[in-house]
Amino acid sequence: MRLKGYSVGIIANQPRVLAGCLDIYASVKCSRFVRMCDAFNIPLVTFVDVPGYLPGVNQEYGGIIKHGAKILYAYSEATVPKIAVVTRKAYGGAYIAMSGKHLAADVNYAYPTAEIAVMGPEGACNIVFKREIESAQDKEATRAKLIEEYRNNFASPYRAAEVGYIDEVIFPEDTRPKLIKALLMLQNKNTSIPGRRHGNIPL
Repeated sequence: MRLKGYSVGIIANQPRVLAGCLDIYASVKCSRFVRMCDAFNIPLVTFVDVPGYLPGVNQEYGGIIKHGAKILYAYSEATVPKIAVVTRKAYGGAYIAMSGKHLAADVNYAYPTAEIAVMGPEGACNIVFKREIESAQDKEATRAKLIEEYRNNFASPYRAAEVGYIDEVIFPEDTRPKLIKALLMLQNKNTSIPGRRHGNIPL
């Protein structure tokens, strides 16, 4: 893809497949693409809609931890401009893996309807407010109220912006101009990694 004539590498979650979760194959595919773009000095643009790493015994036996770590390694090692847009869900470690600020991403945007949290509001409320829900007379109403409060207070992109995980909350129609502006700002980015013979990627 090109933005204002500049080639960029696009990475995005597909919510129609496994709800956008990162499984073993997605982790390997993503990490290889990130390293390829970094090798040829192609900036990375990541569209994030990830509810987490795919759970399950098969994934664990297949080495999801090892393969999932490859994404973390690839993004953290990449020295090209890294721009991310949180379009919908961004939960847990998978959110960090998809070019989060914690991996030295340069610019991170989010849509107003995005949710950024350790886990989804439904699952979090079932754990954090378990006693309160069980002791309530109307359990479903109480649970729905607590989920909405959690979503507004903890999973909001504005909350993430307050603590520095998001640089700006943007509207979807402004995505392309914002990406071009960030790309132009970063076109002379010059970052070096520590001198060493080679990295120690999780193989």
